[in-house]
Amino acid sequence: MSRPKLTILLAAPRGFCAGVDRAILIVERALAKFGRPVYVRHEIVHNRHVVEALKRKGAVFVDELDQVPDDAPVIFSAHGVPKSVPIEADRRKLICVDATCPLVSKVHVEAERHARDGKHIFLIGHAGHPEVIGTMGQLDPGAMTLVENARDAERVTPPDGRQLAYITQTTLSVDDTAEIIAVLRSRFPTIAAPRKEDICYATTNRQAAVTAIAGRCDAFVVIGAPNSSNSNRLVEVARKAGCRLAVLAEESRDIPWDQIGGGVMGLTAGASAPEDLIEEVIADAKARFDVAVEPVVTAEETVKFSLPRALVA
Repeated sequence: MSRPKLTILLAAPRGFCAGVDRAILIVERALAKFGRPVYVRHEIVHNRHVVEALKRKGAVFVDELDQVPDDAPVIFSAHGVPKSVPIEADRRKLICVDATCPLVSKVHVEAERHARDGKHIFLIGHAGHPEVIGTMGQLDPGAMTLVENARDAERVTPPDGRQLAYITQTTLSVDDTAEIIAVLRSRFPTIAAPRKEDICYATTNRQAAVTAIAGRCDAFVVIGAPNSSNSNRLVEVARKAGCRLAVLAEESRDIPWDQIGGGVMGLTAGASAPEDLIEEVIADAKARFDVAVEPVVTAEETVKFSLPRALVA
């Protein structure tokens, strides 16, 4: 019997960004330099497969510093941490390696600059996300107000007499964030903007790639973790771009294959999802369908970030 035909539109860019590559390499280099175990506060990036692979190499993932033995090496995740964390690590004389993505660090620097200038800051982001917790933790309580959506932007009340600025989480929906910013600018015309866009290049590029192909797709699959902000945003972007069935899956076995009967399927991966998971999806699709894979490249990425000096020698 002939099998249904399935064309897979394979989005590019997809998968690991420079910040994720750097964070994983930092853990691997730290293991090579300090030996096993190396402790990592929180998931180094939001992907179970990445975390499990690093565990097998000798990384130990902990929730807080009180789970790290004295004088042990500890790595801070790519999402960044509140200032209180490195202060406590220094007090305990832990060996600290900071894997915060440089683009997240840029937002931290912006926040400090605005605070020095006496501005109250609106942080556009998602409550409870590690990056938001880390960014808000760069300043004293009350220095920032979290704005999660356009409705928040319409209702937020800043402190009397204070100049205003806004910064954003790096992994947000480009379109949704633009809507929130438009509301804030309408209400507060003199609000200060970032000198350079806060949403990172990888988030923007992956969303643009999905937008370019989702309207042609009967189904769209985003490979990524359920707690990955950028992966969830890709699903939202696919739906807004016109794809009726857009799903987030950690791996191929999570895909609702019974709902995909052929036709055209878009495929991408969040910025912390390894490429072998994409290869697994394509292999499973070929076991079910007569598959043609069509790469769709919308941008080339050449960004690379240097490692912390402590690991370069």
